Amino acid sequence: MPAIATNHLVKTFGKIRALKGVSLTVERGEIFGLLGQNGAGKTTLIKILLGITKKTDGHALLLDHPAGVASVRRRVGYLPEDHRFPDYHTGASLLDFYGALLGVPAGVRRRRIPEVLETVGIKGRMHYKIRTYSKGMKQRLGIAQALLHEPDVIFLDEPTDGVDPVGRREIRDVMQSLKAEGKTIFLNSHLLSEVEQVCDRVAILARGELVREGDIATLTKVQGIFLIGLAPGEQFPVEEVNRLGYQGRPLGANFEVALLDGQTIDPVVRLLHERGLKLRHLVQKRQTLEDLFMQTVASAEPGVDARSARKRQGPEDDRAADARVTRREQIRP
Repeated sequence: MPAIATNHLVKTFGKIRALKGVSLTVERGEIFGLLGQNGAGKTTLIKILLGITKKTDGHALLLDHPAGVASVRRRVGYLPEDHRFPDYHTGASLLDFYGALLGVPAGVRRRRIPEVLETVGIKGRMHYKIRTYSKGMKQRLGIAQALLHEPDVIFLDEPTDGVDPVGRREIRDVMQSLKAEGKTIFLNSHLLSEVEQVCDRVAILARGELVREGDIATLTKVQGIFLIGLAPGEQFPVEEVNRLGYQGRPLGANFEVALLDGQTIDPVVRLLHERGLKLRHLVQKRQTLEDLFMQTVASAEPGVDARSARKRQGPEDDRAADARVTRREQIRP
């Protein structure tokens, strides 16, 4: 059974339909990313799963139980966005207080508090007042409180907000370690590069509807476009490739070959072999998760005037984007 499952989940606030029949699944032991603009319904979905908000219609299951059941919430960790901790606490006393609210025995709290603070990298400041913490340290503390009671499912809402690049990498490592332990992580973040690096699958919400869902590799793959690199000094047979019915063109130091419906790249590779050319790399072109997101969600958040990306992007921007893709492909092993 999946860790999380929703089926035609609907939530309305008066005349506003925040969720319009969302159906998704999150498998146990995976890192799942939920993407969407402000106002897309991400927070509403999370609050329904946690039992903070009641659904209007549909079904939502969390760890095989209806979402919101108190016994299930004890198996869930949650880092909300824009959390506010009482700054008169120390890091250790705050976790002790929260652990007591969760019913974690005192002996377990004494053992777990140093462990989780070490996991997030602030054990050395555990006895300092929270008012002395930086924003990044407060974010790490928030992750620590979500992990304290060893939950099975962990909801992280913008976990790297305000964290420096080194800290973001450390938090990604923490998430991967939790995944290795069999934990399920439900991640909500606007940092799409972070999501692309850490998530197994993602879903994109737009105005309360699920518009895309799948694994990162499949979603970011551009169908039918390959980048080909030959040995230095060798000439790519563009005209011969075009006579085979393909569309080939130079792209930086490499060559791009576009396939039409029903074509495969095999005849092109065979042609290169027959001509005695040395094939250095052959990769199917990918777009970034940010590219996919921008294509999928074209309009601005509700209440904000949308601007046409087409007007802002000219030929020079297109060439720069191609160059970025080329550089990424060149450094791949």
